[in-house]
Amino acid sequence: MQSPPTRVRILDAAHELMLTIGLARATTKEIAKAAGCSEAALYKHFASKEDLFVTVLKERLPKLGPLVEGLAAEPGKRSVESNLTEIARQAALFYAESFPIAASLYADPQLKRRHDEALRELGSGPHMPIEWVDRYLRAERSAGRIREDADTYAAASLLLGACAQRAFAYDMTPSGEPPQTPEEFARGVARALLRGIG
Repeated sequence: MQSPPTRVRILDAAHELMLTIGLARATTKEIAKAAGCSEAALYKHFASKEDLFVTVLKERLPKLGPLVEGLAAEPGKRSVESNLTEIARQAALFYAESFPIAASLYADPQLKRRHDEALRELGSGPHMPIEWVDRYLRAERSAGRIREDADTYAAASLLLGACAQRAFAYDMTPSGEPPQTPEEFARGVARALLRGIG
């Protein structure tokens, strides 16, 4: 049986290490070792650890960006409630996987600052999903499917803020689990948001 291509092995190893030990402690040397390649081979595929991190988010986590960009390009295909529900479901799953990866950055202010600078240079960062959802909601507003005076940026921030909060808010409860499935949560959040902007 042939082993997967080097790039795939690197992404798989990076995803696993970032999930288990966090982004701050997952060095490119450790990732390369876990992928069964040299650190030089890693850098043939990825310009930096941040580039690798962004690629892990895009290729190994639930696909939030393509979903929202597709909805913004063609508003009106399904109901706004259905679209917001799917955005909330994907966002809840995305944040549940990405928080454990990125949380370790907050323990080291210098590392966080370097990471933020690198993400800026890559044109990426945690603000992007808010911009995507805002763009989608503006498209729906232009199509007349939400209120003309709806604050789309605030609505996007509220929707994604709820999804991000869900990702870590329940770790300390007796069960360690949220009280609702991602689907139930997404339906409830979408309906609540739509009452304000619909």
